[in-house]
Amino acid sequence: MHVAITKRTYKGKTYTSILLRQTYREDGKVKHRTLANLSALPEHVIDLIRRALKGEAFISASEAFRITASRSHGAVWAVLSTVRQIGLDKLLGGDELWRSIVIGMIVARLVEPGSKRFTRSYWQQTTLPSLLSLPETLSVNDLYDAMDTLLQRQPAIEKKLAKRHLEEGALVLYDLSSSYLEGTHCPLAEFGYSRDKKRRKMQFTYGLLTNKDGCPIAIEVFPGNCSDGTTLKEQITRLRKQYGLRRVVLVGDRGMITKTRISELKEAGYDWITALRASDIQRLYADEAFQLSLFDERDLAEIEHPSFPGERLVVCRNPLMTEERRRNREDLLQATERELEKIRARVEAGTLVSADRIGLAAGKVIDKYKMAKHFILEISDGIFRYRRDEARIEQEAQLDGIYVVRTAVPREEMSANEVVETYKGLQQVEQAFRNMKSMQLELRPVFHRLATRVRSHVFLCMMAYYVQWHMMRALRGLKESGDPAYGSFRLMMERLKSLQQNTVECAGQMFEQITKPDEYQQQILDALGVRL
Repeated sequence: MHVAITKRTYKGKTYTSILLRQTYREDGKVKHRTLANLSALPEHVIDLIRRALKGEAFISASEAFRITASRSHGAVWAVLSTVRQIGLDKLLGGDELWRSIVIGMIVARLVEPGSKRFTRSYWQQTTLPSLLSLPETLSVNDLYDAMDTLLQRQPAIEKKLAKRHLEEGALVLYDLSSSYLEGTHCPLAEFGYSRDKKRRKMQFTYGLLTNKDGCPIAIEVFPGNCSDGTTLKEQITRLRKQYGLRRVVLVGDRGMITKTRISELKEAGYDWITALRASDIQRLYADEAFQLSLFDERDLAEIEHPSFPGERLVVCRNPLMTEERRRNREDLLQATERELEKIRARVEAGTLVSADRIGLAAGKVIDKYKMAKHFILEISDGIFRYRRDEARIEQEAQLDGIYVVRTAVPREEMSANEVVETYKGLQQVEQAFRNMKSMQLELRPVFHRLATRVRSHVFLCMMAYYVQWHMMRALRGLKESGDPAYGSFRLMMERLKSLQQNTVECAGQMFEQITKPDEYQQQILDALGVRL
């Protein structure tokens, strides 16, 4: 059999036919028999038939192509590309191998956070070793050595970040958080106010400086028993001496910028923005420094008071906070009453008689829900009565949703609205803490025994958050679209993980092939400005 091409002319037009023919001999003569007309078939199919008739052997595509290895590529390449786009690789400095190890740890922290031992193992499942020229002989100790060098270079790196993201007169946000330690041998480990609600675990604290947009600039680790205010003085020194900033506006919460710290800020020539404690707000209201009728037509008003000479006080009302505070208070009041009612029943049943024991039981309930000032208790031997202090509750409820922002920034430099919005910027620092602690970066739990390793681990997490901050700005449009596919940074990284670099073998030849992105993956890559 063979493929034959015939042509015939009819009325001046030439017609071509492609035929499958069989040649045979009959009565000593060679004859041809047409078995099929192939003219309607595509050219490549006809070519396959022609090659098959010549004896060429064919195998299925699944047999011709064999994937010999697959490595995760999409997510690590997206993060690494961002590192290079924002110039973090150049900012780190140092020799090439050290820089590659640190960048590899930063990328892993954003894509698949874990211990340094896990990180080294994880690299081998990705394209990072080839992308960063990481030797296979690297050990966990090499990663620890790189962390030690990173800590030594921290001041220089932070100085470069400050130069890039801060300027004279800039707004600087500062807040303090804590994380618990596993073990008790780290010199930084102390019991203190636990923001993780792990009161039985020792902890360390760390303060984060960001610019007004929440971009991390510097981070410092302190012993676990350090309070907010005591760490601020070191940040003032850092801003002035290390970064050479003669004038900044430091923004901190009411526990951070205290009366003592304000004096230190004034000495440094720095302005500041903070908020008043609830007790101070109640005193202002009692002194008739402001009236609730101020908020009939607007949600903020600027006032002055002799207790705060030379300062501006911006009184604000948040209607959403008002409802939330009232709802939370009522929930706590009812929860307290349920527990107190159990105590009353025990007293009436005669199983709880002593006034001391009744007082101890009631005290535990009151302390648990922080409701001491909201209840009036009557306790004596065999007697227990309780009732809400309605007058006190009503007095407190009047100020629900009211907060006062306090600042020394002159009016000509910042309006009352701008002062309030700037103070709200602290939420971005709190978001940074949440990201660093959560499953996104997994700063905690911390197993390091040496104080230097804890410090370098925390700084590494800050550097990872620095990269994430830039990525989230690029991805903001997708996240704000409302599509659940882009609900979080973690979810978007998970989507990119399925983009693999496959090593393919075909006819004895090897080549690399990257998975084709789907629609969602391509939109993420486009938003980040990343090409595979």
